[in-house]
Amino acid sequence: MCKKFTPDELNTMDPGLKNDIIYQMQERLDKLEQDYENLMEQVRLANQQRFGRQSEKLEAITGQISFFNEAEACCDESIPEPTIEEAIIEVEKKPRKSKQKGQREEDLKDFPQEEIPHDVTEKKLRDTFGEGNWKSMPDEVFWQLRFEPARWIAEKHVIKVYVGTDGMHQDEFLRGDHPNTLFRGSIATPSLEAAIINAKYVNGNPLDRIARDFQTNGLHLSKQTMSNWTVSAAEKYFVPVYEFMKSTSLKAHVNQSDETTVEVIHDGRPAGSKSYMWVHLTGELSPVPKIVVYEYQKTRHSDHPKEYYKDFQGILVTDGLEQYHKTARELDGLTNANCFAHARRDYADAIKAIGKGNEKLIRQSIAYQALVRIGAIYDLENSLKELSPQERLMERQTSVKPLVEEYFAWVKECLSNKVVPPKGKTASGLQYSVNQEEYLKVFLTDGEVPIDNSASERALRNFTIGRKNWMTINTVRGAQASAIIYSITETARANNLNVYYYISYLLTELPKIIDKDGNIGQSKLEPLMPWSKTLPANCYSKRRQ
Repeated sequence: MCKKFTPDELNTMDPGLKNDIIYQMQERLDKLEQDYENLMEQVRLANQQRFGRQSEKLEAITGQISFFNEAEACCDESIPEPTIEEAIIEVEKKPRKSKQKGQREEDLKDFPQEEIPHDVTEKKLRDTFGEGNWKSMPDEVFWQLRFEPARWIAEKHVIKVYVGTDGMHQDEFLRGDHPNTLFRGSIATPSLEAAIINAKYVNGNPLDRIARDFQTNGLHLSKQTMSNWTVSAAEKYFVPVYEFMKSTSLKAHVNQSDETTVEVIHDGRPAGSKSYMWVHLTGELSPVPKIVVYEYQKTRHSDHPKEYYKDFQGILVTDGLEQYHKTARELDGLTNANCFAHARRDYADAIKAIGKGNEKLIRQSIAYQALVRIGAIYDLENSLKELSPQERLMERQTSVKPLVEEYFAWVKECLSNKVVPPKGKTASGLQYSVNQEEYLKVFLTDGEVPIDNSASERALRNFTIGRKNWMTINTVRGAQASAIIYSITETARANNLNVYYYISYLLTELPKIIDKDGNIGQSKLEPLMPWSKTLPANCYSKRRQ
C-alpha cells in the first residue's frame, strides 16, 4: 500500500524525491487508465457479442443492426412477388431477356405440376352470347405453388409360396424372393430413415420435434425407435462409405481442419466435460471431390490431428491452434497454413467495442486501419477464385504478395512504436499476426491453398446449429454415429445433392452389396459416393451451382 504524505511532509520534502514520487504516480495513473480502457473494451465487446451481429467484415461492423423479430426485420413490401420460375429454380444472374414461346414449359418440365381448369358453363355461354355465337380464345394462365405435408404409405409385402404336388416334388416349397430390409423384423424403409436423417442432421431438428411432426401426420414413432434406427444405419451401412471418404480426402494436396465443442453425457467423465467434434475437408480451391469428414474425440489434444494426418502429404489449413503447429513439426511432409480471417478477428472485436455511433473514432483507430489493409488483400484474393491454381499462384505473387508484405511491415512498425496500449484487442490482433506470420503467408506459395479456413467453419455450421437444438449427445456411441452421418450429409450438400434422396438411395443399395462382415469392395462403393456422376437423377439438387 502506498504511503500517504501530510502537507507538511510534502512541503519539506527533497525536490528530487518529490519528483520521483510524482513520476511514479503518473505511471500508476497511466496503468490505471489503460486497465480501465481495457476493462471497458471487454464490457462493450461482451455486450456486442451478446446483442450484436457476429461478423468480422468491416462494412457489417460499422453498420450494426440488432434483430429481434426476423420476420418483421426482413419484411419489405417493395420487393416484388417472385415468378413461378424464380421460386422453383435458381435464376441465373444474367440480364433479363424476353421469354421465348414455350420457354416457361421447358423451365418447369421437371417440376411436379397439376393443371386445374376454370371453365365457363355452357349455360352461361348461351345466356351471354346466344346459341352457338362464341368461339374459344387463347387461355389465360397463372401459376401458384401448393404445399402438401408428408404422407405415409404402408407397404404390404406378399411373398408368394408354392408347394409341389407330384411325386418328385411333393411337399417341396418354393417362395418368392424376399426383399432386402434395413433391419431384421423392422418396419423401417430407406425412405423413412432418410426422412429422419434429413430432418435431424440437415435441418437441425431434435428427435422430439420430429416425432411430434410425424404424429401430426398420423405416424407414431418414439424418439428411442428413431435413435435405434439411426445409430444402426450408421454402424451397419455407413461405416464403409465413411472410411472411403476419409481415405480419399487424405490423398488431396490440401486439407482443411477445425473443431468445435460438444457435450456427451455418458462418456465416463464428470458431467459438463467438454468433448470435441473435429472436421476435416478437402481444400475448397483444390480440383478434387468435395469431401467433409467429421471425427468425434474426447479431447483437443494434438495426438488426434497427428493420428488422423499421419499418412497425409500436403498442406493443412487451420486456425492458429498450437496443436496444429505441433502436428506439422512432428509429421514429415505436412505443412501448416493459417487463416487470415482469424488474423482480423481481434481487430473486428476492437471496433465492435468502440460501439456504433463513434464513426470518427473508429476510422482513426489502428484496428480500422488493419481491417482496411486486410480487406484490400481479400478484395484482390476474391477476384482470383475462378482461376486455375497455377494462374491463381501467379496473380498472388504479382498483386497479392506486395499487399501482404506491406501489412506485416505496418504491423511490426505499430508494435515497435508502441502506438497502442499493450493490452486490449488491437494489441492482441497485431501480436497474433506477428506470431503467425510464417503460417499466414503459406497461401502465397501455393495456388490451391485458400487465404482462410472459412470453409471449415461453414462445414461445422450445420452441426453447431443442430447442437443449439439438441444441446447434448447421450453416449460416445451416439457421438460416433453422428460423426459418420454428418460426414455423409455434409459431403452430399457440398456436392450439390438432395440429401433426402441420396440417403434413401444409399440405404436401398448398400444392403445389396455389403457382406456379412460389413465390408464393401471399393469398385462397388465408388459409384455410390456423393461425388459420383452416375447417381440417379433425383439425387441431384435442383439448386444450380
